[in-house]
Amino acid sequence: MTVFTLPPLPYADDALEPAMSARTLQFHHGKHHKAYVEKANALIVGSAYERLAPADIIRKAKADGDTKVFNQAAQAWNHEFLWNSFAADGGGAPAGALKAALDRDLGGLEGFGAAFTKAATEHFASGWAWLVRDGEALKIITTHDADNALTHGVTPLLVLDLWEHAYYLDYQNARPEFVEAFLGKLINWEFAAANYGEGERLAA
Repeated sequence: MTVFTLPPLPYADDALEPAMSARTLQFHHGKHHKAYVEKANALIVGSAYERLAPADIIRKAKADGDTKVFNQAAQAWNHEFLWNSFAADGGGAPAGALKAALDRDLGGLEGFGAAFTKAATEHFASGWAWLVRDGEALKIITTHDADNALTHGVTPLLVLDLWEHAYYLDYQNARPEFVEAFLGKLINWEFAAANYGEGERLAA
């Protein structure tokens, strides 16, 4: 039984250029993400995790202290969530209820951008920067290595990969430029709005 899959990207390999190159997507999706999916399934098949949903596998592995399963499963989930956090026509601003929440909790689009940039650029080493819903409030959090927002009692809305393999081919070690490109040209507010209204859209 295969629990995790490698879905195709929701856009063409070159659809995010110049903010993200086709070469980066080919390596990141076709090699890194693929490897996490394969390793997660190899660990899960025949185990007590096999019949659980991906999000439940991640939560159980974290609770059980099963680092091997958690790292591979969380990275497989994180990457699928990541691809949907990008859009070929990304950037701009949210609308509706998400905009109202952003204005209320994070100082609007400008305040969000400043806080997200600070969190993502100051995060040490590998990890992830998330926009999450914590109860009724929007927050920005970062997690280390494979750690996943699902294990922190919040609903993820968007994520940005802070591992160097996510941006090194395009930006080398200039993480701030990568974050700027995400906020200005890639961020998928429609995906965030769907998650804000529907909860764990990709975690079911």
